Amino acid sequence: MASTEVESPRVYVSAKQAEEYAVSLLVANKVPQQNAETIARCLVEADLRGVDTHGINRLPSYMERLRQGVMDPKASPTVEVKTPVVALVDGNNSFGFLAATAGMEFAISAAKAYGVGMASVKHSNHFGMGACYALQAAREGMMSLVFTNSSPAMAAWGSKEKIIGVSPLACGAPGGAEKPFILDMAPSTAARGKLYKAVRRSEKIPLDWALDADGHKTDDPAAALEGVMLPMGGPKGSALAIMMDVFSGVLSGSAFAGNVTGPYDPSKVSDVGHLMIAIKPDLFLTVDEFKNRMDFLFRRVTQSEKAPGTDRVYFPGEIEQLNHESRLKTGIPYVEQEIRNLNEQARIVGSKELQL
Repeated sequence: MASTEVESPRVYVSAKQAEEYAVSLLVANKVPQQNAETIARCLVEADLRGVDTHGINRLPSYMERLRQGVMDPKASPTVEVKTPVVALVDGNNSFGFLAATAGMEFAISAAKAYGVGMASVKHSNHFGMGACYALQAAREGMMSLVFTNSSPAMAAWGSKEKIIGVSPLACGAPGGAEKPFILDMAPSTAARGKLYKAVRRSEKIPLDWALDADGHKTDDPAAALEGVMLPMGGPKGSALAIMMDVFSGVLSGSAFAGNVTGPYDPSKVSDVGHLMIAIKPDLFLTVDEFKNRMDFLFRRVTQSEKAPGTDRVYFPGEIEQLNHESRLKTGIPYVEQEIRNLNEQARIVGSKELQL
């Protein structure tokens, strides 16, 4: 069920302009140039793929965390190699994009040499779109698993207490002639970022997304933010969220069990944990055999007989890639209020503004 959108004028911004805006704002807030470029690339990649909940509109909340001193703009992650195929990345309270990228870089390097690589990440922050790191691996010809935990937004199945995060999991595999397999999903009915997007755009949400503080279904995103997100598949979604906490928070030594601080809360350090795994796809087959089999799977899925009322069957990640291709040409659509909010951040530090 799609959200009910209020018609607002859209402003189309090129990916280049969006990235330049983000880099300029970050550098003006004392983020080193190279780090700013990595962060901006990840944010704009989300916007290009249509994952508007994790694009440059996240920057105001990140900037507030910098201003309140709960995130370090100058920090960079450090990598401690534990075995030839395992590393522990300390995010050092830097941007999550940096820690996650460093973790996947190590995992890819180890996988190229030994077949598999893994990095556990501690003391990180919100890392944006999980697919960013699955794509990072796919571009290097690697399969991947990407886990993270997050701030409490959901109750464990059977409970009414908000203690587990809407923590996304992502994974990927390269294709051959066809598009790669990229899965990026939250264990809730909808990602919590969609509530913030709906608030920004004065939109209502479907009634099956969340409950308000009194435990009632609501189509008001602001009321939903005061309540709890609903897990997909009942106890299955709840269990997946707990799994993310085990593999991301418990394993790494980061916060867990409801103790992660969210990106919209500038009161204290987040202490998010991640897990990055890369796998060389030709461990059991040749590269060509693997790619041919992936292409066969892609065609088998997308060319399968359509159910009544279905225009097209998509492969996981295909819609986002089509969005990416389209938005590179047309620009990324934002509403005017989002542009004004972003430019307000730019004016605070005198950085580059977006044009309405």
